[in-house]
Amino acid sequence: MFFVDGSGSEWASEVRVASRLTVTYRVRAEPAAIEARAVALAVEQSVEMPVSAIDDPSVRDGIVGRVEAISPIDEALFEVRIGLAGATVGNDAGQLLSMLFGNSSLHDDVVLADVELPEEVATAFGGPHHGIAGLRTRLSAFGRALTCTALKPQGLRPKALANLAKQFAEGGVDIVKDDHGLADQAYSPFAERVAAVAEALQEVAARRGRHILYAPSLSGDLDRLRTQVACARKAGLTTVMVAPMVLGVANVHTLVAENPDIAVLAHPSLGGAARIAPPLLFGKLFRLFGADAVVFPNAGGRFGYSRETCLELADAARGPWQDLRPSFPVPAGGMTQARVPELLDTYGADVVLLIGGALLAAGPRLVAETEAFVARVHGHHYKGVP
Repeated sequence: MFFVDGSGSEWASEVRVASRLTVTYRVRAEPAAIEARAVALAVEQSVEMPVSAIDDPSVRDGIVGRVEAISPIDEALFEVRIGLAGATVGNDAGQLLSMLFGNSSLHDDVVLADVELPEEVATAFGGPHHGIAGLRTRLSAFGRALTCTALKPQGLRPKALANLAKQFAEGGVDIVKDDHGLADQAYSPFAERVAAVAEALQEVAARRGRHILYAPSLSGDLDRLRTQVACARKAGLTTVMVAPMVLGVANVHTLVAENPDIAVLAHPSLGGAARIAPPLLFGKLFRLFGADAVVFPNAGGRFGYSRETCLELADAARGPWQDLRPSFPVPAGGMTQARVPELLDTYGADVVLLIGGALLAAGPRLVAETEAFVARVHGHHYKGVP
């Protein structure tokens, strides 16, 4: 069935109505006001104008957001589920975020909690190209957690960063990533740093007969991102790190689509600037946009996430969802060796443990401390893993 407006243009109303996102918000309001508040939220996140002024039936029936359910959480907090037309997303990652929480992120009484996507929308974005299985294959590392560390602090020259990377590699770590503060600064130009670190890691890998991944941190606009990916590929690298909320989710999704051979580690920087539930933003949306592994602030570190939030996030990253490949959760943010057994008991084998500063604090004992970290991970008994 098609509706025809006054100008003669046709709209596929049945498709618009059938293909809907179901978005869950947590809304603070008085009980007497929640129904009106929910309707206002649905309008704000869809057409942003008085519905009474819309005379096109295809827009009114197919595009205007619908309140599907309101459930109380406590006396003045409600879960509100709103249906939005999938056609409004346009297969654009930035537009998806805008439809989910664009204007309403400016309202301090609303939190974006979750979204259920129609299969065609999830398929259009594609999710990770490699995911957990792909990263394990690249590293020939199966049945255990992966180990990761970070090159820091920013301010060091490429030669010094390469020396740190070499020591981490000698200690046996699986993945060496740039600190997210490393960009294309004058004291450590991207191309020079990537070449130096890649050469150091490749030398250790060849000598010791093992695989090591290096993920340089990408920065800048889309043109610079493309140039940096080409630079990384020229240096023999197959992995990069991006901060989707800093670079723009549309830029990151485009970069992922253009480079299916490159694995992507997503960093959470700026991810706390909006009221979006971490399991949704880091676990589901970063995965949807193509992250093969997702770094997040773990409970008990430098940031304030609860253990329950972190477990939900990990489940969202690697659990079954619309046939998308699972992403590795990467708990980080002030982790130490002493916490390795607890972290592995919490997250199991499908996790990447990231310890940076606590290893760097070892100074001249960096290789030995890295070896101890790796040994703890390799020697752990994982429940359900033979």
